Order: sequence, then C-alpha cells, then structure tokens
Amino acid sequence: MSELLEQLNETTAFIRQQCTSAPTIGIILGSGLGNFIGEMQVETEISYSDLPHFPVSTVEGHSGKLIFGEMGGKKVIAMAGRFHFYEGYTPQQVVYPVRVMKMLGVETVLISNAAGGVNKNFAVGDLMIIRDHISFFAINPLLGKNEEKLGARFPDMSEPYSQSLIAKAKSVADRLQIPLQIGVYTGVTGPTFETRAEYQLIQILGGDAVGMSTVQEVIAAVHAGMQVFAMSVITDIGIREEENTITHEEVLQAARDAEPKLTAIFTQLIANL
Repeated sequence: MSELLEQLNETTAFIRQQCTSAPTIGIILGSGLGNFIGEMQVETEISYSDLPHFPVSTVEGHSGKLIFGEMGGKKVIAMAGRFHFYEGYTPQQVVYPVRVMKMLGVETVLISNAAGGVNKNFAVGDLMIIRDHISFFAINPLLGKNEEKLGARFPDMSEPYSQSLIAKAKSVADRLQIPLQIGVYTGVTGPTFETRAEYQLIQILGGDAVGMSTVQEVIAAVHAGMQVFAMSVITDIGIREEENTITHEEVLQAARDAEPKLTAIFTQLIANL
C-alpha cells in the first residue's frame, strides 16, 4: 500500500471513531462563507489540528474544522475553511480533504469561493455558477505517480462541473428569484491579487472570474469519480477604470453580504439531490 493510501486510511479511521455519520455530500466553503454551517443540523465537529495528516488552515475567514451533520434530509460533511497553494502547501495537501471525503463515501461535492470579476457585465455581489475552468496557472495536483485506487492516470475533464447539477441549481435560483451569472473560473496561485494586465489576459483567454482556489479540488474530485457543482461570489471587479485597490477585508465583507443567497441555493440544491 502506498504512503498516501496509508495516510488516507488513518485519517478516515480516526474520523469514523469520532463520528458514525456516513455523508454522501461534501461541501467546501470559501472565504467569508462559513456561516452556511448555521443551516446544518450539526452532529460532530472535528478540528483540522486533531486530524492525522490533515493540513491546518491559516487564512482569515477560514475557521478550520470538519463538520458532520444533516441538511435537506441528506448526510453531509462540510469543510469550514479550505487549504490554498499560496499558504505553502503542496497541491497534494490542498486536495487531501477531497480524497478523505471520497474515502468516507462522498459522491457529490459542492464548492464555493470568493472570486474577482473579469467579465465586464458582472457586479460585486453577483453569484456565478462555474460551468468550466482554466487551470493553466495552477499546479495540477495529479502530478507524480498516480494512485490507481483513487482514479485513472489521465482523467477526462470535458465536463468537470456536472451539467445536471448546474440545471438543478438554475431551477432552484429561478424558484427563489435569485439572479445568477454563469461563466468560466480561472484558477491562479495567489496570494497577490492580479495586475490589470493579468486581468486583461484572463479575459482574452475566456475567463469570467478569477480566484486562488477550487480548480485543484475539482481536479481531484473528478479524478476520484465524484460529481462537482461550484459557485463563485464575485467580491471585486478586476477590470475597472477607477484607480482603486483590492483588500482581503473588502473581499470577505462582499462574500458575507452575498452569503444568504448562496446558502439558500446550496440548501435547496442539496434537498433536491
């Protein structure tokens, strides 16, 4: 057995000692979006620092614990706080929790993030369903020897985001009268926000939004055979005429302001799965 599989088995064994829940849905929450947990019927919380082989979140807005419970009649596991390449973690560490979810029986992953708007038609506070992504600027987490028990050497990425889940989310949003954007997310390493020239390049490449997370997690989830749905909260507009700067505090505040809408969509989507 490989070292990675041994570590995953140790982590999942520890979790099963602490929690008897068998989640089928995994949720990864982005910056400023942690209050979503308030909608869950929480059964067990485990701090990342207590989990064998688990990284520890270091970014403001990420609380750092696995939360097990029920939502919409479904057993779920939520990550309150995720890991980023820019924190100094390897891509394999960034996606470790996704692989743990798979080992626990998760079949569907819902992901949220805070992102910068590149599409000129977007506004701060918009919600964007991710229909596809550009990952050329992020390090692929599948580099190195492939672990066949986790997935194929060359996973197909023609539909990384489930079209059926996108259709369900759009139906939910229509019913709730919540306007949505839909577009392409571009993943970058961070931690710097993008220059004006970089925003322009991303726009030329076809990106509608840009952020420092998500694509590595999605690649690992698709590699493991899980369905993925992801949504961005547009927390700032990158291509702009006025001379202003972007701060992490403003990003967090914009995410918090939009959180009730995202929570409503995720909650109803989970109930409809």
